[in-house]
Amino acid sequence: MAKALAAGLGAMALAACSPSGATESAPASAAAPQVHPESGLAVIPLTVTTSDGTRHEFRVEVAATGAEQARGLMFRTEMGADEGMIFPREENPRESSFWMRNTVIPLDIIFIGPDRRILNVAANAVPYSEAPIPSAGPAGAVLELNGGRAAELGIKAGDKVDW
Repeated sequence: MAKALAAGLGAMALAACSPSGATESAPASAAAPQVHPESGLAVIPLTVTTSDGTRHEFRVEVAATGAEQARGLMFRTEMGADEGMIFPREENPRESSFWMRNTVIPLDIIFIGPDRRILNVAANAVPYSEAPIPSAGPAGAVLELNGGRAAELGIKAGDKVDW
């Protein structure tokens, strides 16, 4: 056991001493996932392709668990122009409804069908409102962006979303 421990420590020391300019690198799939500094959620790339073929790139936090989805963007005071949050529900698409309880910033709530096409966009949802904001059909995911961003970029129902 001591021999295995010594070998493991030696390998760790060797890895820690690798020069920063080393030519050999780990495959991209082995890279550590990015994590949002405020929420601690994983951050992934997301692309919206509009009907005219224009692609818009975003970095979105993934609210995967029930607790993460319940918290969403509550209490957040700012978000970058090309940032957002996705609420995946691909394994159980269903009619969805969101509200803005304890949400400080206005949001565009984008409901995405199981085919990854946008069902509807609830633009500029009012901060702190508890009025339900419904999907226009079973949603496989919901994307939240800064309020007004969808209109600014021409994002609308029927556009394709990939993540």
